[in-house]
Formats: sequence, C-alpha cells, structure tokens
Amino acid sequence: MHNYLDELESKSIYIIREAYNRLHPMAMLWSIGKDSTALLWLVRKAFFGRVPFPVVLLDTGMEMQEVYDFRDMLIKEWDLDCITHMCPPEEEMDETLPPATRAAMRKTEGLKTLLTEKQYKGVVLGIRRDEQGLRAKERVFSPRSIDGEWDFKDQPPEFWDQYKTEFPEGAHLRIHPILHWTEVDIWRYIQRENIPSCELYFARKDEETGKMMRYRSLGEKNITFPVESSASNIEEIIEELETTNTSERAGRSMDKETEDSFEKLRKAGYM
Repeated sequence: MHNYLDELESKSIYIIREAYNRLHPMAMLWSIGKDSTALLWLVRKAFFGRVPFPVVLLDTGMEMQEVYDFRDMLIKEWDLDCITHMCPPEEEMDETLPPATRAAMRKTEGLKTLLTEKQYKGVVLGIRRDEQGLRAKERVFSPRSIDGEWDFKDQPPEFWDQYKTEFPEGAHLRIHPILHWTEVDIWRYIQRENIPSCELYFARKDEETGKMMRYRSLGEKNITFPVESSASNIEEIIEELETTNTSERAGRSMDKETEDSFEKLRKAGYM
C-alpha cells in the first residue's frame, strides 16, 4: 500500500510542477473538501511547504459553517493566499434548469467571472475520474474554450505522460493532478499523511432521525445532504468504502434531477 500511494503522489506532484512551469498566471480552486485539501497538501509537498499561487473558494454564501471554519483554520496554519470569489445570485441563472442544477450553476458562472477578472491561464482542480461518469472522459490537462465551455468529444491525447499546454489565445487549461486517484485512495493518503479533514465527513447522530449520518461529498447546504453511516474516523471510513455500494454523490441533489443535468453543467464549465 505504501508503494502504491507513493506512485500516486509522485505522478500528481509531477503534474503540479509541469503546470506551474508552463502556465502563468495560475490558481487552484479549493472547495475545502477532502479531494481539494489532499491536493493542496500535494502542492505544498511539490514546493517544499509553500503554495506558490492563489487558492480560490468560489463562494455562494451557502457553504456550511463547518466548511468556512475549516477554511479559516488552514489559511492560518498553512499561510495560504486565499481568494474568496463571490458567485452571481441564483436569480441570474438559466431558469430552464432544474432547481438544484440551477443552484450549482452559480459556481460555473462564478468561475467565468473569476477568469475574466484574473485572466488565469491555468486552473488546478481536485476532481477524480471515478467520482462521476462524465468525469471519466476528462484529461489531466483539459482545454476550455474562451467562453469556458468543455467539448468532451474533442480532447487531446495524453500518452506516456506527455501533456499539451499550448492553446488559442483566450482559452485556459484545467489541470487535474488527482484524476487517477479513487475516493478510498484519497482517504488512505489522508490517513498516511495525517492531513486535516473537515468534521462533516465523520458520522454523528442526526437530531431529527436519531440515525448516524455523515457527508461523503461536501457542497452547498441547500443542495447537499449527509448519508447514513456509522464511520466516525478515517479508519472506519476506509473500511466502509471497501464494501459500500452507496454512490459518493448520493447526497448531491442535482445528480437526481435529470440524466443530463451534470452534463449540462460540465459542458458549460462546471468543475
């Protein structure tokens, strides 16, 4: 297991350094969740304890208080240059979208306004291929058009860890250093490295139902919900993931609306 995690870590650090060497200016999106926080740890390893570019929270004002508290703690402890970028209000989103998808679209539009303002050439994200079916089509260095749209049918080949980083003026690249990881890989790495995690990932009794519940995936409080689980520490989470049939995104309400909801979001530039 140690060698396997070392290989994952080594490949991710290589990707992070390649991106930093080739793309300027760049930033990293930090949702404060397990994946992006593990990625942030990898960035710190890649640059000997520092993060040489801004980390950005696309803020809808709907994050859970525990998430904001966890963010503030790590900003101080890890000396992060953190930008909180406010997303446009929900009433400005496409009214034809289902309710939860419309709410999620706020971050897509928030990213567009961030890119317009900051003109980043590279944006680092903590997504994984196993997280959602459409993400399995992603590339490590993924080009986005000038308007931020993603054409998943027209992606560059990436053979032998050779990545294309030159694209038309006005376009940008999304860099995905942990695309090859799985959910349980992330938790095994968090355990090995002793990486801090938001308390919402650990089971606690729900006051209304009396059941033990925890979050598998963190999102806005109006569209993300906990799932039933008794896993109250990292070891128990790993054991649960080795046997569960429950989807990681079971608590994401937009995934339950229509079959193409997530595809619409991703094509428009969703993370």
